[in-house]
Amino acid sequence: MTTSSPAPVITGLGIVAPTGIGVEAHWASVLAGKSGIGRIARFDPESYPVRYAGQVPGFDTEASVPSRLISQTDHWTHLAFAAGEAALADCGADIEAIPEYDKAVVTSSSSGGTEFGQKEMTALYQNDPSWVGAYQSIAWFYAATTGQLSIRHKMRGPCGVLACEQAGGLDALGQARRLTRKGARLVVTGGTDASLCPYGLTAQLTTGKLSTVPDPERAYAPFDAEASGYLPGEGGAILVMESAEGAAERGTTGYGRVLGYAAGFDPAPESGRPRVLRRTAEAALRDAGLTPADIDVVFADAAGLPADDRDEAEAIAAVFGPRGVPVTAPKTLTGRLYGGGAPLDVATALLALRDGVVPPTTGVREPAPGLEIDLVTEVRELPLRHALVLARGHGGFTSALVLGR
Repeated sequence: MTTSSPAPVITGLGIVAPTGIGVEAHWASVLAGKSGIGRIARFDPESYPVRYAGQVPGFDTEASVPSRLISQTDHWTHLAFAAGEAALADCGADIEAIPEYDKAVVTSSSSGGTEFGQKEMTALYQNDPSWVGAYQSIAWFYAATTGQLSIRHKMRGPCGVLACEQAGGLDALGQARRLTRKGARLVVTGGTDASLCPYGLTAQLTTGKLSTVPDPERAYAPFDAEASGYLPGEGGAILVMESAEGAAERGTTGYGRVLGYAAGFDPAPESGRPRVLRRTAEAALRDAGLTPADIDVVFADAAGLPADDRDEAEAIAAVFGPRGVPVTAPKTLTGRLYGGGAPLDVATALLALRDGVVPPTTGVREPAPGLEIDLVTEVRELPLRHALVLARGHGGFTSALVLGR
């Protein structure tokens, strides 16, 4: 349902991704097609069928996280600390001047603190309960990042977490938008993920969706004739969303506005009913008060699995017409970041709107036959006004977000 409330503004971006730390480092890598995927370095992956992933380069935990919190929190939260600090600095607002209860935090999370949890569970199994630290009770919890950001920045407004895998990043922004319309002045939102540990990788392997192709340049190639799944990754983006009134009062236009949002849930495969991505995208457009002709680029979910790619391509073609809109998936440079993936797509889409450039989908050599989408495989300069970001999560979660300059 379309609302007349002014659209909130994204005024700050903090990026900690395999493509680089910082907004411009990430954007430069994306435009250059510089991949952040390499052999997993956080543990020895030799005995696993998947040995490649997107990893954040040169992340300095000690420089990014208060020393007392390093041992209390997981790597996933460490990445969010750094991205959150960067986003708040980037937005330019006087954070201290905003009342505590007018500031909120809503993040997405997929698996929580798996690396921290594995370490503590290993201590339990190899020794006894006395070896398990007290912080195990909170560091693994999927709401830990939201809680830590809220405490650190004294944000006492309505806080929450969305645990909807890849789609959760858009759901978090959708909830942040609701909060700005209910009185929140500023919301820290987005998400990160970091499941590159033996336990985390084993859990991901159970889905059967990870690519085991040994060539990192071909392992994740969505919409390609040889698509074989996807590679995992760590990192993501934290964004600052301000109410339209708050942004106007400061005289800032930010990176762009969140114009529309919708979420759906796929029916069980055995039901025979159609999947909901098309209807979710159409609902997001209605919520934004826009038509398909108003959208200049689609940032695809790009699962990298033939059936899922075909479903997405058919949904996009049904909404926009065959090859009716440029489609891109820069996440081939990072792997799928789960709770951090869609927020990073949103940040990248905002940069595309800012500069009038559609970034490429790398790794695709021969598009799969019959997919009627205009897949962008080289940098394309276009006058961009609006972008649609799509995301789907394991189990059926489906979301869409419309952004405007």
